[in-house]
Amino acid sequence: MRRIEGSAAAVLDVGSFSARLVVLEPGGSPLDPALTHQTRLRLDRELDDDGRLSDCGIAAIAKAVSCGMEFAREHGVKDVFPLATSSIRDAVNSREAVREVAGETGVELRFLSGRREAELTYVGARRWYGASGGPLLALDIGGGTVELSAGAGEQATFARSLPLGARSVTRDWLPAEPPVRSKQVRALRDHVLEEVSAALGDVQAELAEHRVVGCSKVLRQLARLAGDRPGKARELHLDDVRAWIPRLSAMPFARRAQLPGISRQRAQQALGGAVVAEALLTVAGGKLTICPWSTRDGLLLTLLDQLTDATGKQRSRRPAA
Repeated sequence: MRRIEGSAAAVLDVGSFSARLVVLEPGGSPLDPALTHQTRLRLDRELDDDGRLSDCGIAAIAKAVSCGMEFAREHGVKDVFPLATSSIRDAVNSREAVREVAGETGVELRFLSGRREAELTYVGARRWYGASGGPLLALDIGGGTVELSAGAGEQATFARSLPLGARSVTRDWLPAEPPVRSKQVRALRDHVLEEVSAALGDVQAELAEHRVVGCSKVLRQLARLAGDRPGKARELHLDDVRAWIPRLSAMPFARRAQLPGISRQRAQQALGGAVVAEALLTVAGGKLTICPWSTRDGLLLTLLDQLTDATGKQRSRRPAA
């Protein structure tokens, strides 16, 4: 059994579809973590129409947290950041869920504000592209929220979070079953465009010269759907997303899940994610490049930096391309 000797950066990322433990040793990289462990979750099925997590959902979270933390302890990892993402943070009974999970496991889940998630997404993107990447605008479509962040240096100088995640807009704006009418899609598109334009506000002109990068599974899956493949320089273009939206609108969920890049778990919210992506691309210039690193990676790298300050070892960097 691989054991971690000494300090390490560790995050247990509890989201809608999994609780994923990732551990980095000093000098390590998210590209090659020292340890990983994953427990499947389906919290999207455990939220009622009012946004309340069911008892079964809370029990599943507790079990997943227990499994992840036990795996960490077995491998010598003593300090783990237990991150609860928006699927738990935004639940009506989030405090109750955290309290019950803590009672069952001894672990108190921690939340980051949407703004802090946006800042950490930028950290992940900046470390991926390095200083030579120039000014960056990072877009992250999650389940509950969308994060927008930008800057030219190590840290973001602009960060916003909007309640426009793929799961949220699907629940609030789209019917429970396809087909989806074009006027429903237009209403969602108009809403997202209005919200994003207002959030960018007086910085939109300044961001026009920034390199636009997409840092989420929703955007990666849309890039696959549009024809890109893993291992190649992947981009997502507005015209491609726009062409797929009416096709996704007409498809039942089972058919969506058979498409390249659309997982069975995310099939229901694929259309909502595509409409949000279309609106973001409309505002951001029509094209983005897929970045593999996002919020969790930014958090891991930030924790690793704190270890570096204590040990004097070299920072984690992405290997040169």
